[in-house]
Amino acid sequence: MIYLDHSSTSFPKAPGVGDAIKTTLDEHGVNIGRGNYEEAFAVEAEIAETRQLLATFFGYDDPRQVVFTPSVTYSINMFLYGFLRSGDHIVVSGMEHNAVMRPVTQLSRLRDIRFSIVPANTRGEVSPDDVKKAILPETRAVVMLHASNVTGTLLPAAEIGQLCHDRGICYALDTAQSAGSVPIDMTAMHIDFLAFTGHKGLLGPQGVGGFIATRALSSEMEPLILGGTGSQSNQYEQPEFMPDKFESGTPNIPGIIGLRAALLYLKKTGIEDLHRREMALTSLFLDGLKEISGVVPVGLTGIEGRTAVVSVNIPEKDNSLIAYELERQGAIKTRVGLHCAPLAHKSLGTFPEGTIRFSFGATNTEEEIRTALETLSKIMSE
Repeated sequence: MIYLDHSSTSFPKAPGVGDAIKTTLDEHGVNIGRGNYEEAFAVEAEIAETRQLLATFFGYDDPRQVVFTPSVTYSINMFLYGFLRSGDHIVVSGMEHNAVMRPVTQLSRLRDIRFSIVPANTRGEVSPDDVKKAILPETRAVVMLHASNVTGTLLPAAEIGQLCHDRGICYALDTAQSAGSVPIDMTAMHIDFLAFTGHKGLLGPQGVGGFIATRALSSEMEPLILGGTGSQSNQYEQPEFMPDKFESGTPNIPGIIGLRAALLYLKKTGIEDLHRREMALTSLFLDGLKEISGVVPVGLTGIEGRTAVVSVNIPEKDNSLIAYELERQGAIKTRVGLHCAPLAHKSLGTFPEGTIRFSFGATNTEEEIRTALETLSKIMSE
């Protein structure tokens, strides 16, 4: 198998992730915040360490502001529904995933929330000047992804963060495609809300993600889910302190411990080295595409300002059939279609047919990339 679908989920996971989950289930399968005994406290300590690792990884000074959720999608919904009020206006980009577009569309009906879409060009780029133009007196937040899941294009997150900071507007960043691939510093980039997932660039398991909210922002947000937290159990009101305010119910303890193992691996290895390897493979692939007639790269054609994601369109053929043949003939796993991002494809000019997406990880090899190119070339000639 040649796995080129790392934007969907990383595979294989970081060394030690599976063992950490198995050990948790086999030997430490207790709950936290509920049991007053040694095993529960030991697991609680590992989860506290995971919060600290994440806070350090993303450049924030308080691990109590790290909240675990099942995914980026849950985190974004918790922000949008917990922070926005009737009559608010927000700004989003023309490259957004449906994790943003579906909730803001519903909120526009339910709460009279208005949103403006900042245009993206056919390379997937968004200009900070256009973001500035979209900001209105009633704008309360700018909500954007950091890297496109369709083209890999990196948006100018630091510049937009500074723009929001200067105007006192909340800045929420979706790091689903960038966390673990490129450095992110919440403080330096003026990010108020950062949503992350554990199963992509962070190389952890599916089903665990979360967010980090600044202290000022978390005090303004209302919890979307309320219930048992193991704290202040004598009260009917949800605790106001972090992270309990947003963590009702039993968390995904095995998933969090698996994410801890992945974060320790990334800390030891360094994401810069992994990113260099991924971009070398991306460069090799982009160069090879130039020799295949009929295949049109979508978005950026160089390796600057992007992650290791390359989408292609084949105007004279059916993208879905090409993706099928890639798997049938070469066991090459890709993703084809709209990638849950129809708005991005409208910006790129690839709606409604979508694209074939190749996304690379540091565990891929040059031989695998050459095999994928050779197989694609063979299919195109048939």
